[in-house]
This record gives sequence, structure tokens and C-alpha cells, in this order.
Amino acid sequence: MQDRPLCTTMPYLHISIALLLSLNIPTTSATRDSISAGQALTIGDKLVSKNGRYALGFFEADSNWYLGIWFNSVPKFTQAWVANRDDPIKNPTSLQLIISHDANLVITNSSTHSIIWSTQTKIKRNNTTAILLNSGNFILRNASNSSDILWQSFDHLTDTYFPGAKLGWDKITGQNRRLVSRKNSISPATGFYCEELDPSGVNQFLLTPLDSFQPYWASGAWNGKYFSSIPEMSENNANNSFVDNAKEKYYMSGTVGEETAVTHHYLDVSGQYKTFIWLEGSQDWVPIYAQPKAQCDVYAVCGPFTICNDEALAHCTCMQGFNIRSPEDWILDDRTGGCLRNTPIDCITNGSASSSTDKFYSMTCVSLSQTAQKIETAKSASDCAQACLDNCSCSAYSFNSSRCSIWHNDLLNLRKRQCSSEAPNSNGETIYLRLASKDMQSLEKHRSWLLIAVATGTIVAALGLFAFILLLVIWRNKIKNSSHIPNSAQYSNGIVAFRYIDLQRATKNFSEKLGGGGFGSVFKGFLDGSTAIAVKRLDCAHQGEKQFRAEVSTIGIIQQINLVKLIGFCCEDAKKLLVYEHMPNGSLDNHLFQSHTTVLRWSTRYQIALGVARGLAYLHEN
Repeated sequence: MQDRPLCTTMPYLHISIALLLSLNIPTTSATRDSISAGQALTIGDKLVSKNGRYALGFFEADSNWYLGIWFNSVPKFTQAWVANRDDPIKNPTSLQLIISHDANLVITNSSTHSIIWSTQTKIKRNNTTAILLNSGNFILRNASNSSDILWQSFDHLTDTYFPGAKLGWDKITGQNRRLVSRKNSISPATGFYCEELDPSGVNQFLLTPLDSFQPYWASGAWNGKYFSSIPEMSENNANNSFVDNAKEKYYMSGTVGEETAVTHHYLDVSGQYKTFIWLEGSQDWVPIYAQPKAQCDVYAVCGPFTICNDEALAHCTCMQGFNIRSPEDWILDDRTGGCLRNTPIDCITNGSASSSTDKFYSMTCVSLSQTAQKIETAKSASDCAQACLDNCSCSAYSFNSSRCSIWHNDLLNLRKRQCSSEAPNSNGETIYLRLASKDMQSLEKHRSWLLIAVATGTIVAALGLFAFILLLVIWRNKIKNSSHIPNSAQYSNGIVAFRYIDLQRATKNFSEKLGGGGFGSVFKGFLDGSTAIAVKRLDCAHQGEKQFRAEVSTIGIIQQINLVKLIGFCCEDAKKLLVYEHMPNGSLDNHLFQSHTTVLRWSTRYQIALGVARGLAYLHEN
């Protein structure tokens, strides 16, 4: 079988990865790690390397069968190499891997004796053995001389790099050892991106699309210790080497068998070179490295007529007037097909002129593709637009800094930029996308309805907010009013009839006790939040409400300087309370009998006795 150009990924970062974790690799007891002449490997069988790290056998993917290598020590199936990635086997019946009569490794259908895949090596000897090494390298060697390797999988890497493999050129045969990404998340077929040694001769690796030389990332030149764009390699470069001699030019990283952590270095479907490490604790692969770091740096990662946004979870979105070409591929992480127009553009060419009813849709805050054609004759935006309409292959134009640029056919690599409201194009430019008149009318109609919806929503939201604020104000006023004692509910003789709940709030649920006696306890409170009052709660008031109110009315008439003034009362069921003005100096008996700090003089005691007598006399006389 002919070699397919496979892209090489560079595992330069796995050097330091081994320092992060040291994992125990479970050893799988395998019946064998090799195939000799006369033996066969069928579906359900596998070869396992002696260290238990890798396994080789047949596996199913995307309803097809492949021969490949995977991580045997990892319970989550992770394919690392595929022999027949572009020659899938539809019918697995009678499938087997054997050493054929010409000493090559072949996949055959035993029932039809047809060869599906072969190593296709010109071998002069008939005695060969195939073995899966601890490094993951599957080799075909001379059975009589173990150092005589006739074929090896390391020369035909797919999307995964194995430590100890060479990445670069064989100058004798012209073979280019490079890695190619998978087609999508389930199919191991050849994908869109590759990584290879720079064909221009610079000692660096490039990430490029497979079908065009459009590098979007470079490792930087090798300086003898590391690649200049990857300075982190300098932390541990003992196992890195770059060789350039008469026969070969290659880079090699790692020493076979020295890795203590299970790492996976590969070129992802996304076009990024990634390194994952297996964590036993979480039983999953954990990403620790990616280049380029930004997904939108990858060339055409979203395909034509899309916008890539690094800040969004879904990096790729179709432009206005376009829909996804293949939703099935997008689900499988392959978005390189991009998007298709909803309506073909209207363009008729008559000789050297063309006519069109197409319109332009403006997209702001984008970074533009560098593949534009400059139109020097267009001195204004209208001239630039007309230059695009006059060309049936023109798909968009921009007029920035008094320069006209137009793009032909597929529009690639547009990237969303973050712009401020004060300067909409502070970090990007504006491009005008060519759309059919029908699509523009639909967009304008949608935009009108959107504006109406936004305006209506804004008005409704404003009214709702106003109503909420109004209700909040009313509620706060109600709470405020209910938290103060009303002084306008006059009963008779200026006495206020209080509600029990008002007195309960005023006294903070009767929390500050001033004193007590045979008829009840006295508590401090505040009238209207500021005027101090004394509330006496009668615990032994057995008279009815009519008699209680009559007594309160009688007491309320009393106005004498030596008697405490009654402000109001409360009479709700069994709850009976009297509200007096607060005397800041406290109860008289405290000063006469319980004061330990101040001893009243006899002259003061005499005046107190006269005051009490006058109060008693007033009560008797009135």
C-alpha cells in the first residue's frame, strides 16, 4: 500500500508533562506481542506490548473496521495509529492479519483470499516476524536478526506522536514523516490539517491545511536546545534532538520506555496540536497543552462564510443569509465544510459588464482575511460596492482607511473582535457581505420586527419597573407607618386608644423592662420613633372592657404636676395596657430605698413628701 502523506505533531511538551504526575501503568498479561509466519490475528484478538501500555488489533469506528494501535492501559478507548485509515473494511467476516507468502504483513479476507491492506515492502527473505514494541512501534523484522527492521509503523504515523518516533524527511527515499488529523471525532480517516517539517528548509515545524500551504502556526527555528516559539522546552531538553545529515532530517522527542505518565500527543480535528494526560483519579484524559492556543488562529477552522469567535463556547457561526452545509459533520467536530447561501446571488454577465440586484449586509468588529484584492480605482465606499457588484465572483467588500478591498468566492477566516460601544471598530473592521435581494429583505423585515420587539419589551420592562418601584414605595410607607404609634386616634379627654400590635412594636415586643408591681410590669417604648413612653401591662385586670374604659377616661382627666400623665391605653380582649409619659429619673422607690450611689438629703426627702401629699390631696379633692 502506498504511503499517504500524514502530518507529524510535535510532542515537545511531553518532556515536562512527565514531571507533573507519576502514574502506575497497569501491566496487562498478554498471550503474545508478536505474529510469526503461520499465525493469524482475527477480530477479538490483540497483541499487547510487554509493558502493557499499547495494544494492536481490529476495532470498529463509524460502522467500519480498522487495524490499529490503542492505549491498552487506559480503560477509555483511545486510538493512536491506524493501518488502513483511508481503506475502511465494511465486512469484518473472515478478517485476519497474517504474514503472507512474500513475508509482508497483510490484512486478508480468508474466505475470498483477497488482500485488503499490505505493508508492501520489497523483502528478499521469507522469514519475518511482526512485533508490537513497548514504544508502541509495530515493526516487521527479520526473524533471524532482530536489528534488521524491514517496516515500522513509526514511518507511517497517523494523527498521534509516539515518543521515540522520527518526524521529518528521509532524504534517500523522499519520505516525509508527518501527522494528519482525523476526519472527525469518530472517523480515523485522513482529515484537513497536518504538521510537518518546513519544506522551505527552515528547521522548524509548521501547522498547515493538508491541501494548501497556508501555515497558521510555526514552532520557530531550532536553536540547538529547543524551538524558539516554545521556550518551555528548555526546562528539560535532555531527550530532545534535531538531526540533519546526508540521509535524514528529523526531530525526535522522548526516550522509549521512560515515560511514567500516560500521555497522548496528537493533531486534533480542530487543527490544534494537543497533549493530554491520563488521570487515574478522574478516569479521563485531561488537556495540558495546545498550539495554537486560540482556536480561531487555525486556518479555515470554521470553513467558508463563517465567523469564528474565541470568546464563545461554539466558536463557529454562519454569517447572515447562510446555513450550515453539513450539520452532521459539525456535530462530529468537523466544521471545515462551512456554510452555504440560503439564496444564490443574482449576477448576469453581458460581455465585460454585469448587472445585479444584490445588496450588502454590514458586519462590524471583525478581523478580515488577508486574501482580498485591492481596487485602486475605487475612491469611495459606493465605488467599492459597485466594483463588487460588477464581478460575479465577488462575495464581499470593505472600504477602510480610504482603501477598497474585495473578496472573491469563498470568504474564509473572519474573526469576531470585541469592540466598545464608544468605538465600534476600535479592535476590528467592517465588511459588507453580498447577499441576494430576497435575503436582505428577509433580514430587514426580521430586523424591523426585532426593533419593534425590543422597543415593546423595553416599554413593558420600564412600566413593570415603574409599577414595582411604586408598589415598593407604597409597601415601605405602609411598613413605616405601621412601625410608628399613631397619635391621632383620640378616645376621650385627649387619651389615645392604641392597638396592641402598635404598642408591641413601640416596645420592641416588651423587651426593655423598667419595673413591676402588683398590677403588672412597665416597659419602655417610643412614640413615633422619638418620644419616650412607659407602657404598663396589667396582668390582673379582671374588669370588663366597659369598666376599664370608664376608669381610663376618669384618670385621663387628671392633670397635676406631681402625678404622671396618662397618654393612652389599649384594650383588646384580655390585653389591657396603660401608656404613660416616661419619667427619665426612674421610679421614686429606687431613689428612696434602693439607691446605692446617691443618698438623698433630708431637705430633698421633705420636698418629695410634700409633692406626694399634694398629689394625694388633688386626687381626693377631684
